[in-house]
Amino acid sequence: MPNDWRKKIDIPQDKLKEKSALLGTNAFYTQLLLSRGIETTEQAALFFNPQISDLHDPFLMQDMDLAVKRIDKALNSDEKVWIYGDYDVDGTTSVALMFSFLRQFIADIDYYVPDREKEGYGLSNQAIELAIEKKVNLIITLDCGIRSVELIDKAKQGGIDFIVCDHHEVGESLPKAVAVLDAKRPDCNYPYKELSACGVGFKLTQALCTFWELPMSMAFDSLDMVAVSIASDLVPITGENRVLAFHGLIKLEQNPTRGLKTIMEKFMSDRDVDITNIVFMIGPRINAAGRIASANAAVKLLLADNTVDAEALSQELNNFNTVRRSLDQDITNEALDLLARDDSYKDKKTTVVYGAHWHKGVVGIVASRLMETYYKPTIVLTQSGDKIVGSARSVEDFDVHQALVNCSEYLYQFGGHKFAAGLTMDPSKLEDFKVAFEAQAKHLTKEQLTRTILYEADIKLGTVTDALYANLKRFAPFGPENMKPVFRASNVWDTGNARTMGGKSKHLKMNLVSELGQRAIGATAFGFGHLYPDIKNDRRMDVLFTIEENRFRGRSAIELMIQDIRLV
Repeated sequence: MPNDWRKKIDIPQDKLKEKSALLGTNAFYTQLLLSRGIETTEQAALFFNPQISDLHDPFLMQDMDLAVKRIDKALNSDEKVWIYGDYDVDGTTSVALMFSFLRQFIADIDYYVPDREKEGYGLSNQAIELAIEKKVNLIITLDCGIRSVELIDKAKQGGIDFIVCDHHEVGESLPKAVAVLDAKRPDCNYPYKELSACGVGFKLTQALCTFWELPMSMAFDSLDMVAVSIASDLVPITGENRVLAFHGLIKLEQNPTRGLKTIMEKFMSDRDVDITNIVFMIGPRINAAGRIASANAAVKLLLADNTVDAEALSQELNNFNTVRRSLDQDITNEALDLLARDDSYKDKKTTVVYGAHWHKGVVGIVASRLMETYYKPTIVLTQSGDKIVGSARSVEDFDVHQALVNCSEYLYQFGGHKFAAGLTMDPSKLEDFKVAFEAQAKHLTKEQLTRTILYEADIKLGTVTDALYANLKRFAPFGPENMKPVFRASNVWDTGNARTMGGKSKHLKMNLVSELGQRAIGATAFGFGHLYPDIKNDRRMDVLFTIEENRFRGRSAIELMIQDIRLV
C-alpha cells in the first residue's frame, strides 16, 4: 500500500502572516518554526542559540540530593563502588561517563556490563552474586534498574546499596534503592522527562560538581558521549536534550574523547559531525560490541587514554560491525521468507517471527527492518538457553510496551517503552503469546497500518540553493521531534540522465527539474530502482525529499535525498 503523505501542520494564512511579522521571518521559515511549536521570539532565541545556562538544576530531580550524599559517603569511607550499565550505546556511554568522572575521586571503583547472551538486559542475578562475593558496597546503575525490584532487594540483603539512574518507564513499584534518578517516576518534578540514560548520568556528575565545589567543566568534559547517547537512543531532541546535543556535537567536533576521535578519523573523516552520522557511523560500531561479543570492548574504547589502544579497539569494533551487518542481512532474509510462506500473514495486524538459531544480538535490528517493510507491530524471537528472547518494534499508533503489559501472563520478563521493548518467555508459551499479541492490535485500522510521511512545505526546485541549505542547517541538531525538514515538489522530471546503482539496480540517481530551462539538481532515491523505466521515459512525478550536501573528492554540491515518489 502506498505511503500516506501528510502536511505536518496546516497554518491559516492570517496566522502565518501575523507570526512572520512577530518572528521577523518570511512565510517559509515561519512555517518551519510553527511546525516545531516555536511561536515567540523568546522560544526562537532558545531554539537557535541553545546555551549551557539553559540546563536545569540537577537537584530538581527527585532523590538527587540522596544520590550525591551516598556517593560522598562512599568516597569518605573508602568503599568499593561498581558502575553498572546496559550493553547498548546509551548504556556503554553512561558507564564510561560515570566511571571516568568518579575514578578521579574513588580509588576502589570498577564497572560491569552484562553479557547480552548469558545475562540478558538489565541487572542480572549473576552480577549481583559476584558483587556480593567481592563485597561491593555501592552499585550505580545506568540505563537499567528501574524495574529490578527483586534483584535490588537481594543485593540489599547482601549489604549492597544502589543508586539507580534510568530513563525507562517505571513499574508498579520503585526498587528500594538509596536513590532512584528517573524523571519519569510519578513523584519527580524535574522539568524535562526525556533525557537519555547518559543524560541522567551527566546530571548526577553536574550535581556532584556542585556538592564538591568542583569546576563544572569537569562534568561538561563528557558532553560528547552524551550527544552520542542522545543520537543513538533516539530520544527527542527537544528542550534540555537539544542543549546537550548542540554542545555535545561541538565537543565531539573540536575536542572529542580519544576513543570517539579514533572512530571518526578512521570511518567518517569526510562527513559532518552531526546526529545522522552518529546514528549511522558511530552508534552501530559501539553497539556491535555488545551484539556480537562483549560490550566491554566499547567501554574500553570510550575510556582509552592512548592512541595505540584506541586504534586497536576501534578496529575491533568495526570488525564486530561487519559481522553484525552480515548476520542482520541473513536473518532478515530468512524472516522475510518465513512470512512470505505464511498464507495467514497477510490478514494479521502484527508480525511475530521465531528462529531458534538466529543471533540474539541482532534480532532488534531485524525487527526494525521487518517493520520498515510491512509497517506492523513487530517481534523477532530466538532461543537463548532454555528461554525464548526477542525484541519488539512498533508503529506510531501502537504502544508495544503496554501491549506486553497486557500479555504479561505469557512472559517471563519484559521492559522498554512505547516503540521498542525486549521480552523473555518460556518456549511453551510462544503460540499462546502470538494469539494474545495479535489480539492487542485488533483495533488498528488500515490507515494506522499505513506509514505516514510528514512533510513541512511545498517547494519549487529552483529555490533549492546553497543559501537555503545554510539556513536549514540552523535548525539542527535534527532528530526525533525535530526531524530534518521534508519538502514536497510536484510535477518534476528527470533531465534524461537517470541511472540505477547498487546491487540488483536497487537505487536511483537522477537530475531533477520542475520547470523548463531550470538548472537541474541531483537526487538520490534509495530503494526506487524499480521506477527507472518510467522515469527514464520522462514520466512526471511528485517527490518528497530532504536537502543534503554531497561531498565527493573534495567537492561539494547540494542534492535531494528522496523519501518517496509518486508517478503522475
